[in-house]
Amino acid sequence: MLTEVTLELLQLFIVALGSPLLVGIIRKVKARLQGRRGASVFQPYFDIRKLFSKETVVSENTSWIFRFTPYLLATTMLLSSLIVPALATRTPLGFMGNIIALMYLFLLGTFFLALAGLDAGSAFGGMGSSREVAIAALAEPTVLIAIFGIALRAGTTSLDGIVTRFAAEPLLMLNAGHLLAFIAFFIVALAENGRLPVDNPSTHLELTMIHEAMILEYSGRHLALVEWATGMKLFLFLTLLSNLFFPWGVALTNTPIALFSAFLALIVKLLFFASAIALLETAVAKLRLFRVPELLAGSFTVALLAVVTAFFLQ
Repeated sequence: MLTEVTLELLQLFIVALGSPLLVGIIRKVKARLQGRRGASVFQPYFDIRKLFSKETVVSENTSWIFRFTPYLLATTMLLSSLIVPALATRTPLGFMGNIIALMYLFLLGTFFLALAGLDAGSAFGGMGSSREVAIAALAEPTVLIAIFGIALRAGTTSLDGIVTRFAAEPLLMLNAGHLLAFIAFFIVALAENGRLPVDNPSTHLELTMIHEAMILEYSGRHLALVEWATGMKLFLFLTLLSNLFFPWGVALTNTPIALFSAFLALIVKLLFFASAIALLETAVAKLRLFRVPELLAGSFTVALLAVVTAFFLQ
């Protein structure tokens, strides 16, 4: 059996090294669906390596917040990878694996990135920061309520505990509340990661940018860290979608065979969600900015319904 520390390091490396590949797969599938050849799935690795080798240009008007934010983003995502049950449920930081603690880590990164967008003093940075904070204010409560909806049936708010309970008793997932919570969480995952229809990660049109507007002033290794952290956040959200709502394949023991099976299952589930996102972004257009709160309010309502059904549909 692998030691718990080794398992944590394994999960960290999977998230850190697999996130650029996940982004590349989404771009490749999206290009194929649009009738284009597209870049290699390994292109994000090349981009990050190129950015690390470039010179970093920092405005003299910025403070320490601008320089500190990329390192904070990467650190919070790496710490989150130790909490999210990617392969197994028995990890040393399992006692920290509460959805509230995880959301605080995500919010910490969002808060500093918004500050960094304001710190440069550019009009686009301020615009993107204000939009990002408005979306986060609507999205983060939805995440908590959606997870709380399935936590009521699992009997615990621990991420490891939820996965373990549903893996041991799959019939608990055959419930309308489980489906409602999944729909709400999926919508919020798109919003939190700047995907269509909330934001377009491949555009640089000034009036439509949200995430890209905040990082316009970054360059070199700072931009590489921000892009890397963004990919890790997407990886973690899709892992939560995969293992919390469909805990098939997650290792309940730390044996090599169970962990290898969990790794293969995680690959299959991530490929499915990556393809779903690529298909969705090919089929829909970006919403007008003033329609985004309506979408997130709808997801919040769906999450509330998931909680209500946990009480009335036992």
